[in-house]
Amino acid sequence: MCRNIRTLHNFDPPATDAEIRAASLQFVRKISGYVRPSQANEAAFAAAVEEISRVSRQLLDGLQSSAPPKNRETEAARLKAQSARRFSA
Repeated sequence: MCRNIRTLHNFDPPATDAEIRAASLQFVRKISGYVRPSQANEAAFAAAVEEISRVSRQLLDGLQSSAPPKNRETEAARLKAQSARRFSA
């Protein structure tokens, strides 16, 4: 599950709210053990996702870097090539 959580800091353009929410959802899924919570746990699950999204946005907005911002397409290509090397047999 957590393989879908990607680094969101220091990109140009900055991470969107949708990207932050998706990472938050994956995090809550991982720590709760639920991909989809039961009705009894749905409210707590949704509240956790929203709170983690809020705190993640706050963190990303507060972080500073002296490195130049990364390009999303370049990083995606680099990760794809790394995966191909890792899993090629």
